[in-house]
Amino acid sequence: MNSIWAIGLVAALASPPDMSTVDNYVTGYLSAASYPGVAVAITKGDQVIMTKGYGHDSTGAPITEHSKMAVASVSKSFTALAVQQLAGAGGLDLDRPVRTYVTDFAVDDPRGERITTRHLLNHTSGITDGTLHEKSLPQPNSPQEAVERARQATLASDPGSRNRYTNTNYHLAARVVEVVSGERFNDYLERHVFEPFGMRDTTAIDVTPRDLPADYVKGHGYAYGMSVAVTEPHRFVAGSDGVVTTAADMARWLVRQQAPRDGMGWATDQQGRLRHSGIWFTATAGQLVTKSGYGIAVMANSGVGLANEGTSQLENGIADVLDGKTPEEPGSPRLLTDLVLAALTLLSLALNVRALRRPRRFHKAWQLVRFVPLGVLVALPALTGLLYGGGRDITFYQLAHYSLPLVVWLGVSSVMNISVAVVRWRR
Repeated sequence: MNSIWAIGLVAALASPPDMSTVDNYVTGYLSAASYPGVAVAITKGDQVIMTKGYGHDSTGAPITEHSKMAVASVSKSFTALAVQQLAGAGGLDLDRPVRTYVTDFAVDDPRGERITTRHLLNHTSGITDGTLHEKSLPQPNSPQEAVERARQATLASDPGSRNRYTNTNYHLAARVVEVVSGERFNDYLERHVFEPFGMRDTTAIDVTPRDLPADYVKGHGYAYGMSVAVTEPHRFVAGSDGVVTTAADMARWLVRQQAPRDGMGWATDQQGRLRHSGIWFTATAGQLVTKSGYGIAVMANSGVGLANEGTSQLENGIADVLDGKTPEEPGSPRLLTDLVLAALTLLSLALNVRALRRPRRFHKAWQLVRFVPLGVLVALPALTGLLYGGGRDITFYQLAHYSLPLVVWLGVSSVMNISVAVVRWRR
C-alpha cells in the first residue's frame, strides 16, 4: 500500500462513520432512482463495516445481505485476479502472445499474433464491438467457443495502442485461464478465488439465463415509471460478467482489494479511486475502493436503461457519506425521460390520426419523409451503441429491454407515418 493511501486510511479510522446516514442515503436513492432493491457491502481495511439489503426482489421478498444478485462486469475483476494468480505462480507471462498458451487463438488480422494476455485485460487488444459484434452474433457456450468465434474478428488498432472496452477480451482471458490451469474457468474461480475468500454463496456462470442458480430471482426492466420482472436475455458471460454473489460475499471480496492495482480488471476514476461498474439488462452493480480505505460494493435488481447507466451515483454518494462529505442529492431522470417519450408517442399518434381523418393532397415525393421514423427504428441498435455505449454492440431485442418507451415511440410513429403516406399516395 503506498503512502498516500496509508495516510488516508489512518485518518479515516480515527472517525468511524454514522451508518444511519448511509441508510438514509441509500433509502433515498432507491426512491429517487426507482430501484426496487439494492444490496450494499462496506469494508474498511480488513474489517467488514456493513452488509445490508434494501427494498425487495421481483417476488416481493425483502433484499438481504444474502440475496443472490448479479455483479455483471464487476466480474472482470475476478477474471483479472485469476490471471494474475497464474502469472504469480509462474505458469503465465502476461506479455507473451496469447497464442503461446491458447495455440488455436487467431483473428482475421496478422497483427493478432502480437496480442498478449495483458492486452486482453487492459482492453487494448484491438478487438472492439465494431470488429466483432459480441452481442448480436451467435453466442458461444464456452470460452473455447469464444476463441473459435474470435477468428472472424478484425482489429481496429495495433495491439497495445488504444483502449476499447469489449466483453470479448475477457471471454478470451477466461480461455487463457482454462488452458494454463487445466481447469474449467468457472471451476478455477470456485477453487482458487471463491473458496479461499470464504465466498460460499458465490458462483460463476457461462450463459444467461440458462445457467443462473435456482435460487436467483430475476431482476427488473423499467418503463413508464414501472419496474417489471424480466428475464435476462440470452448472452455468453463467462469471464466478462458471469459472477452471481451476495453483499456478504462481496464484503469478503473487498477486504482483499484494498491495495492499489495496476488497472487490470479495475479502472481509475477522475478522483484517483479504483472502481468498476457492471450492467445487465436486468441488474446493475458497482464496486469502489476509496483513497481513505473504504471498499464499497452495490448491487441493484434494476437493469441498465436509457437515463439509468448504472449505480455509480450511489457508490459515490456512499463514499461521500463515509468520508464525512455532503453527497450529491440522489436523483434519476428515468421517469422524466420515459414520460417525455410517452408524450411524443401520444403526439405522434394524435397528429397522424388527424392526418388520416383529414387527408389532403401532397406531392408524393414529400411523403418519403414519413419513412424517416422507420429508418431510425431500423438503425436504432447501431445508433444506441454509437451514441450511448461508445460503439458497443446491442441487438434489437436487448434494445427493447434498454428502453421500451423509445422503441414504442419510434414503432408507433413508423406505423402511423407509413399509413398516412400510403393513403395519400393512393389518393
